[in-house]
Amino acid sequence: MSIYLPIAEISVNILVLVLMGGAVGFLSGLFGVGGGFLITPLLIFYNIPPSVAVATGANQVIASSFSGMLAHLKRGTVDVKLGLFLLAGGVIGAFIGTQVFRILREQGQLDLVVSLLYVVFLGIIGGLMLTESLKALRRSRGGKKVPMRRAGEHNWVHGLPLKMRFRQSRIFVSIIPVIGLGLFVGFLSAIMGVGGGFIMVPAMIYLLKVPTNVVIGTSLFQIVFTSAFTTVSHAVTNQTVDIVLAVTLMAGGVAGAQYGALVGQKLRGEQLRALLALLVLLVGLRLGFDLVVTPDDLFSVATGGA
Repeated sequence: MSIYLPIAEISVNILVLVLMGGAVGFLSGLFGVGGGFLITPLLIFYNIPPSVAVATGANQVIASSFSGMLAHLKRGTVDVKLGLFLLAGGVIGAFIGTQVFRILREQGQLDLVVSLLYVVFLGIIGGLMLTESLKALRRSRGGKKVPMRRAGEHNWVHGLPLKMRFRQSRIFVSIIPVIGLGLFVGFLSAIMGVGGGFIMVPAMIYLLKVPTNVVIGTSLFQIVFTSAFTTVSHAVTNQTVDIVLAVTLMAGGVAGAQYGALVGQKLRGEQLRALLALLVLLVGLRLGFDLVVTPDDLFSVATGGA
């Protein structure tokens, strides 16, 4: 059965969309990620216009992150004060990103820029994750403990001015990198349709030295509200949020996330990170291949006078 997507202006198979949402939801539950960096490329592969895929993909991030944020709030593992500063930067970044998105769309360069950003970021993040996870697997097989960085260690960030104490995270750090990190993630959310957790989480751990048990919940807190603001901004500024597409994807994603969480409990952390890294690299390689391969339909745009 097919449905018509009014914003995308195409008819698609509803079963394919539900399965796509379910698959991304499964992976979200399995790996503990929002899934924005997966759903947007998949929608593009399915011939959904990148402008609609980016704007609508943010809805999937909100749906998959909201329940996780509530669970962390109940456990008291969300630093609301830190999350609000990250959110302040995220809103500014999302606003700037939405305007850049509009300009790129008007200039006809949006598809290229979105694909290039995904190839670069997925390649870098996937490569780093795969290297780290393979090292961890080798160490675990050799009976060695994997060294972890401690949250109390200091780096160059702690020498910056405008410091503030965040008691829940047990850190005393400048708000400059906090707001800057939120701004960067918010910008990516608007341009790429991602929640940014794959950047936010390691940055909070290794840059800000936030304890791991607080990082996930605080990151989800920022992602939910930044993604919501991004969705509204795209809907108002660019009119590229397809509600029919969003609801269909979320219907499959809710069910898929439950099964993914069950499977994820049976795998070790190193194995999960290695599988996620391979998935990220494969998506990046596919997008890179689409950029260099000759398209099936060649066309040219010409202008002529009277």
